[in-house]
Formats: sequence, structure tokens, C-alpha cells
Amino acid sequence: MSTRIAFLKGHGTENDFVIVPDPENALDLPPAAVAALCDRRAGIGGDGLLHVVRSAAHPAARGMAAEAEWFMDYRNGDGSIAEMCGNGVRVFARYLQHAGLVTEGDLAIATRGGVKRVHLAKDGDITVGMGRARLPEGEVTVRVGERAWPARNVNMGNPHAVAFVADLDHAGDLRTPPPFGPAAAYPDGVNVEFVADRGPRHVAMRVHERGSGETRSCGTGACAVAVATARRDGADPSVTGTPVTYTVDVPGGRLVITEHPDGEIEMTGPAVIVARGEIDGEWLGGVVGRS
Repeated sequence: MSTRIAFLKGHGTENDFVIVPDPENALDLPPAAVAALCDRRAGIGGDGLLHVVRSAAHPAARGMAAEAEWFMDYRNGDGSIAEMCGNGVRVFARYLQHAGLVTEGDLAIATRGGVKRVHLAKDGDITVGMGRARLPEGEVTVRVGERAWPARNVNMGNPHAVAFVADLDHAGDLRTPPPFGPAAAYPDGVNVEFVADRGPRHVAMRVHERGSGETRSCGTGACAVAVATARRDGADPSVTGTPVTYTVDVPGGRLVITEHPDGEIEMTGPAVIVARGEIDGEWLGGVVGRS
């Protein structure tokens, strides 16, 4: 690895990321390197890593290069590859703007989950097209201690169980996965959102993300919550022909979710670049060599 590797740090509603610009895809970033960089004690620290690459330079994105110049090669904090991260896309777009590679307005970003449409507003917020929700049939229940609630099954490309509670404290510590049933509803596990009303079309949520425990923000979770809340409230844009918007408070901030009549869901929220620096390539190489 080169002696010095540039990086930045950013977050979207406190979902935080190490950002590694690498336009020509020249860096080798194996899982051990990503995990070391995301380590909060021995590395830089982050929920994940945003590898910034030109689509034409990456084999996973060359087919999207005509539509999107930049590819978000997203990695989870443990080094594994993920298709998409809604908060990550906003931070990725903010980096491109910060670096002078794009300006305000519309932008396409390639991801392993397809090309995502992004809008950088003059007021600083960023909107991401998150795709459509699926609402599988069947009743689901989630439990915390002696309490149990019915939950809405919502799939945003990943599975969610959305439960409405009187008080968010009822969700407990969320370090461990809340039990759910039936098991067949989520054979690969599930993200569980607990939701409390805050006002008209305004809710707050806490979330247990599978494999991570409680997180400060979950973009797909906020979208699932908005859709589940709309249906609970009797709102379905595909029926009325009118978009519906919900404000969703997460522990790390606030997101605004709009569902359109064609089913497309948009998420709007902040994204911030907080620091830049250099990674010591010898240290990183040593970490990889020991893995």
C-alpha cells in the first residue's frame, strides 16, 4: 500500500463513515483493512466505509458508467460488502460536492443495489430515491421482556418489522435482537423498529439492526416506518394519487420520508463532512498482513 492514503470522515444523522477517495480503483481494501479502519478504538471509527470510485474503473459498476459517473463501493464496518446504505449515499454525495466533483442539483450514484437518484438542495439537505417498499402478507409479533406487539412486515430490499409502542423506552436496550414470530417470516433475521407518535405525520423510532444492535440511524428503517405508519393511518398514495410525507425522528437526528403514487420512496436528510486526514499505509499493511 502507498505510504499515505487520504481519508475523510462524515456522517448522516450520526450514521458515520470513513470515506476513502480512490477514483481509479487503485487501492486494495480487503475486509481486514476495512474492519481495522472502522474500529472505534484501534482505527478511525465508523459504521462503514465509503470507497469512492469512478464507475468505469470498477468491475461491479462498469455497466452503470453511462448513467452514473461515480460508484459507492460500500463496505460494512466488519469489512463485508453491502448493496446499499441510504445514509451512506447522502454522505457519499456530500463528499463529491465537498471535493468539487459535483454541484447542487440532480446526481446519479451507482451502487450494488442499482443507480440511485440524488438531489443536493441549496439548503444543504440531500434527497435519495430509495426504491419501492414491499408489504408481505401475514401477521408478525415482536417481544421485549413480557411485552408483545403486532408488527408490520415491510421490505425495503432488506426486511423490517415495525411495531407501534406507547413509549420508546418499552423497546429495552436493543443490544440483542428482539424475539419475533413466526420464525418463517424472517428466515435471515430482521431489523426491528419501535415507533411512537409525536404529532400529525410525525413519529420517532428506535431500531435494532440485525448484526449491529441499536444504531443511531437507519435509512431503510425510516422508510419502512413511514410506509407502515401511512398504512396504519389509512394513507396509500397508490390509491389516492397523492404523495404522503412523514417526519421520522431517529436518535441521531431527523429524516423526512415521502412516498409517491408510483410507489417510489424518497428520503431527505442532512450529511456532514467533519474531518480529513491521512492513513498510515504501513500500519494498514501490517493489519492486513496479520489477518
